[in-house]
Amino acid sequence: VVQAGMEGDAAAAAHPPHPYWPRDLALPGYRGNDRPLWSLLAFVFAGPALLAAAAWQLAARGGGGGGGPRSVGRRMAVCWFAVCAFIHGLVEGWFSLYHRQLAADTAFLSQLWKEYAKGDSRYISSDNFTVCMETLTAWTWGPLSVWTVVAFLHNKPYRFILQLVVSLGQLYGDVLYFLTAFREDFHHSPPGHPLYFWFYFVFLNSLWIVIPSLLILDACSQLAAAQSGADRLQSQPTARPADTLSPRPASLPPLAAAASLSPRATGKVKTT
Repeated sequence: VVQAGMEGDAAAAAHPPHPYWPRDLALPGYRGNDRPLWSLLAFVFAGPALLAAAAWQLAARGGGGGGGPRSVGRRMAVCWFAVCAFIHGLVEGWFSLYHRQLAADTAFLSQLWKEYAKGDSRYISSDNFTVCMETLTAWTWGPLSVWTVVAFLHNKPYRFILQLVVSLGQLYGDVLYFLTAFREDFHHSPPGHPLYFWFYFVFLNSLWIVIPSLLILDACSQLAAAQSGADRLQSQPTARPADTLSPRPASLPPLAAAASLSPRATGKVKTT
């Protein structure tokens, strides 16, 4: 009995209890969060909100088409890419660097990921697809999101190309994220849980499907309009220089020209 109890204690130490799915998921060295939930959620929502507010003010300083003010929709797009820079670069960047030690780590961002992993335990088990996807997102779409914000604030001619590229990458990664979970019968999520499944897993990730889809359509519309304008300019006939359009005076015949220069014609007769 004593030996069985000791073996049970050793097994519990090696595989401590946790709140993740599947329930038999082995997480050696797991330590639960000691920070309150409100502090984690406050960080993940307040940080992007402050960045979005700053981006909104910067985008309001003009610079729209023709030098006019930017539209509300364009300013919202700039705010979105500022939020993406925060989420991709800082939050997902942390995961890409420290995913192997999240279960036992108590750093603030590690605890944030352990809270989110209650909706998708692939984040705490270093799932291969999740690590690859988040690493690509952090170190590609994060910096490109910053570049997109700068490009829109300074009206760079390639701004809609960046919008298209970043949005396509986000949409592609998120579709794969949902499809891989679907093919595994959502094995890593608590079925039907209102907070962990529907809010963490479904709602938050759906934002990176809906908004990038709208931005892809917007970028395609802007780029198509620009190409149409360029095509119209190329189809117009090339104008001749101004001097070639002015009529030239008719040249006089050689005899008439000589007569016009004779002394009698000019009235300048030399007298002696």
